[in-house]
Amino acid sequence: MVESRPMRSPPSKARLARQDDLGVVQLGWLAAAVFVVSAGYGALMPLIPDWLRPLMGDADPAVLARHVGYLSGIYTAGILVGAPLWGVLADRLGRARVLLVGLVGYVASLLPLLRPESVGVVGIYALRGAAGFFVAAVVPVVPALVAQYTPQAIRAKRFAWLGAMSLLGFLFGPGLNAVADRLAGLGVFAALVQGSSTKLVIGLSAALGALMMLGLAATLPAPSSTLDAGPSDDDGPPESRSFTLWLLNGVVMFVLAGFELGIVLQGQRHPELTSREVSWMFAACSLVMLGVNAVLFFTGLLERADPRRMLAAGMVLGIAGLAVLARHGSETWMYVGVSFTAAGTGIVLPTVAYLAAGSARRRLGTAMGGLAAAAGFGQTLGSAVAGWLFGTVMQSSFAWLSIPLVATLAFLLIPRQWWPANPALLTASPSSTSPTSTETEP
Repeated sequence: MVESRPMRSPPSKARLARQDDLGVVQLGWLAAAVFVVSAGYGALMPLIPDWLRPLMGDADPAVLARHVGYLSGIYTAGILVGAPLWGVLADRLGRARVLLVGLVGYVASLLPLLRPESVGVVGIYALRGAAGFFVAAVVPVVPALVAQYTPQAIRAKRFAWLGAMSLLGFLFGPGLNAVADRLAGLGVFAALVQGSSTKLVIGLSAALGALMMLGLAATLPAPSSTLDAGPSDDDGPPESRSFTLWLLNGVVMFVLAGFELGIVLQGQRHPELTSREVSWMFAACSLVMLGVNAVLFFTGLLERADPRRMLAAGMVLGIAGLAVLARHGSETWMYVGVSFTAAGTGIVLPTVAYLAAGSARRRLGTAMGGLAAAAGFGQTLGSAVAGWLFGTVMQSSFAWLSIPLVATLAFLLIPRQWWPANPALLTASPSSTSPTSTETEP
């Protein structure tokens, strides 16, 4: 009986090797799924007033604006509720299954909006909440799948690539509206959507979601309830470290949401800042974050640098950017502040996601779901707090928003209190903790 085990080990090792990496096509479909749901959010948000106006008649513009804000909040609430639930289910039932269910639900939540008059205002609320709930099955599960099937040596590059695809999706979203405006005037499309670019945007978003669903169903690794856990599967960071990363993600998203809302409100308070210039500032923010992701992708910096120092550098940049925004006296300095803040958050968020990918395989979905839920909570709370702050102290609110980053930076400077003495432990893969590492330990 003892001698029979070595005879069975080669096929087992071969099976694990096949599932320890993703093919180019598989990775492409996963990245495309992140791109599509991000683009869908950016494309559909500007359409909400168009859905509401025919249903609310002569409603006051202020009432309409409140409903737009509430609908944005219920989408975020759907992510907040769904992300941890889908993460746990993905760990138990298989991540590929949960990802496909999320895409099916996402498409199903879009199609009724082609006829908003048939669902009414309450139905629109329900559909936007459902969209957020099902998107929450995509956002955390894609990085969990990438972490599960990616060798440690190239994991950082792939995570930076996922972050870049998400940002590109947000940038592409508003562009989808412009494309729909042109297509809606063409003969074939004009007949299908009756000249309505709104319906065309919804149809294109749903079609892209359905395409992702089919592509992933054909290419993803076969679902496994055991998730191919290895004997050293528990070598990832303990659950307390996951909670720390969730807290970091929530804090940064709190600040990022407040910062973005502050840019919008600055445009309202300063007549010289047109809506076009505010849009350019948001574009600059996205491009800077995209550039940071590109640096992380091409250099593999996450693999070589001390993650604590990476996080601290991002916090310092974010604090500097908010300080500039709090004291700016011209549009040029606003761009400087926006760029610094975007660069700081662009460093911290991918680093946190990369560290969470070091979790044990059996709880990758839970770890990533927790990150998404923390992001949703931070984003919701940040928008609410920033709205109150800017109504009270106006431009100085940027300085107040820096306080959570300053507090987090202070904790980063005393790592032994809450951070492992060797941060590399957070990204240690099962293979790196085998005999070689054991021999070096006292």
